[in-house]
Amino acid sequence: MSQSMWRNFAGDQVCRPRAIERPAGGAELAAVLDRADRRGEIVRVAGSGHSFNDAVLTDGTLITLERMNRVLDIDRHSGLVRCEAGISLGALSAAMWEQGLAFANLGDIDVQSIAGATATGTHGAGVGLPNLSASLRSIELTLADGSRLEVDADSDPEAYRAARVSLGALGVVSAVTLQAVPAFTLASVDTVAPLAQVLDQLDELVDGNDHFGFFAFPHSPLVMTKIWNRTTEAPRPLSKSAEWFHDELLTNYAFWAVCRLGRARPQWIPVLNRWCTELSGSTRRIDRSYRVFATPRRVPITEMEYAIPREYAADAVRQVLALAEQPRFDVPVPIEVRFVAPDDAFLSPAGDRTTCYIAVHQFEKMAWEPYFRAVEQIMIGYDGRPHWGKRHFRSATDLAPEFPHWDRFAAVRDRLDPQRRFTNAYVARVLGE
Repeated sequence: MSQSMWRNFAGDQVCRPRAIERPAGGAELAAVLDRADRRGEIVRVAGSGHSFNDAVLTDGTLITLERMNRVLDIDRHSGLVRCEAGISLGALSAAMWEQGLAFANLGDIDVQSIAGATATGTHGAGVGLPNLSASLRSIELTLADGSRLEVDADSDPEAYRAARVSLGALGVVSAVTLQAVPAFTLASVDTVAPLAQVLDQLDELVDGNDHFGFFAFPHSPLVMTKIWNRTTEAPRPLSKSAEWFHDELLTNYAFWAVCRLGRARPQWIPVLNRWCTELSGSTRRIDRSYRVFATPRRVPITEMEYAIPREYAADAVRQVLALAEQPRFDVPVPIEVRFVAPDDAFLSPAGDRTTCYIAVHQFEKMAWEPYFRAVEQIMIGYDGRPHWGKRHFRSATDLAPEFPHWDRFAAVRDRLDPQRRFTNAYVARVLGE
């Protein structure tokens, strides 16, 4: 049996590949793929391990790009940034900021690699801003035989639109060129508001702010809103002590303790959830964009997220909360709601439509599958598409009708990976053999 072991950040996805390879550059990566191809092995790539599902698992060759983490070029005038695929979003954000550049949008976690985040359709919040993969201007794929293929909108438009959200099913993304924007500062207001008021004013809140989202706990009449807008004011970050109090003590350690208490005493969950929102208070800061976008997330959870057309947002939130409050479910964690612009990647969950993302979570060692399955049925009723890096129960048969460009992605996959070297059980389930 292989002595190699890989597990995701949450520890709930584990595999024992024949080998874990850590190439330090393109030549080493090509050699790894060539050897695996000659052995007829399945190859998967691990980024930071921040996916909640089994997308990475293999008993063949597992590649981690942690050593391919360099910024290769930054052109501050055009805003084009070239980097290796293993660099984390946080490290890349800091490097771009030093050159006066930034991502237009980011999710609330920045430990993912740029390749892993884009391959799964990772997104942030902002109805005028598409997901992260829309910023990619060209993508270098290293194919199963070790050859490299650079794709962009001019050289190979079909492969370009497929590779932006690929689930790792086309080849190894080894480098990317992305379009950054001039660095900017965000004024952040995190506060609480009545759920009914937020849902009644949802269009105004979404359209009236650069970035808007909220967390809603089952059993609570309040939600925690996040409102971020660009500002010309100078950064005024929280003091180190205030930052630790908010981002670590409250958001992580205190919430972790409350979740553990809810797991031990499920009958207390409704009261605990109301306390979480009532006591969360308000926090205001002005800081560099990437510091506002991302915060530490240390509470061990599992997650499912669905993308639905924006117009269904309020009704869907009401249905999910009503479901989560049923006595058969114990849910000590909130749902998260965000909005993004459409894009044109073939497998983007936000493809061709303005989108509301609704994420549901469950605390570690608590039953999650019955709850997630029930929520998924609600999402299917709203033409929902799953986030590719999180849990869901869909298969290619029922997913294909949800994506207008499904067959075009399949044609690119047939062309670039005809032997299915990059297809594990997850990819086969959601994309077909």
